[in-house]
Amino acid sequence: MGDLKIGAHVGQGDPVSEAAERKADLAQFFLGNPQDWKAPVVPDLGDTSGLDLYVHAPYIVNVASGNNKIRIPSRKILAQHAEAAAGIGAKGLIVHGGHVSKGDNLAMGVDNWVKTFERMAEAGGGNPLPILIENTAGGENALARRFDALARLWDAVGGYDGVGFCLDTCHAHAGGEELLDIVDRVKAITGRIDLVHCNDSRDAFDSGADRHANFGTGQIDPDLLVAVVAAAGAPVVCETPGGAEGQAADIAFLRTHLPT
Repeated sequence: MGDLKIGAHVGQGDPVSEAAERKADLAQFFLGNPQDWKAPVVPDLGDTSGLDLYVHAPYIVNVASGNNKIRIPSRKILAQHAEAAAGIGAKGLIVHGGHVSKGDNLAMGVDNWVKTFERMAEAGGGNPLPILIENTAGGENALARRFDALARLWDAVGGYDGVGFCLDTCHAHAGGEELLDIVDRVKAITGRIDLVHCNDSRDAFDSGADRHANFGTGQIDPDLLVAVVAAAGAPVVCETPGGAEGQAADIAFLRTHLPT
């Protein structure tokens, strides 16, 4: 799988240099503080030739929410980040599936996702780049933790142009979804995997804890991570700790162990 592109989540100040430091084929980064509602800030990227770019939407985005004070600004900044990411030639914008409040029906969250994509289509004729919904690790009211809920979400939004899926291995493990046959189970629901977030998990299976670890230091067998990446056949982002050294080691591990 020598043509499979593998990279890392890096700082937004100078993503190109950070990618080079990790010997990465791609770079994923934020366009601002992931914990606030401010508009995206696009860095001066310089020469990005030979480097694929991905943008991660802020963590606080939750378009599924029934709370107007969360859902409405979430839609706004998701659209802003999509435009900004498209403007730098990013291959996709990754966003978490979100959740509804305790006592609210998941169907409402699904409907709110539908309305989000409908509004984006009305505003600009469609998504300006692929929007990749990512499975999440925690929450009993999440739309993309358990795959039965993911299936309900995908039945509603999977038909929209420019909607894709990002599979996170740590989130699946911590969310209670076995990795052994996960690619087949995901594709049975979504028909696609556009990106893999390949991360070990610090915490136990079904813990609900979103804590990434470097390969071989957490709870997931590194050979299983390799098998997931090989089966998915999609570009890979290592969102692991340890800075350039830790991520470079994880990227090198995948390149060494993936079948040629």
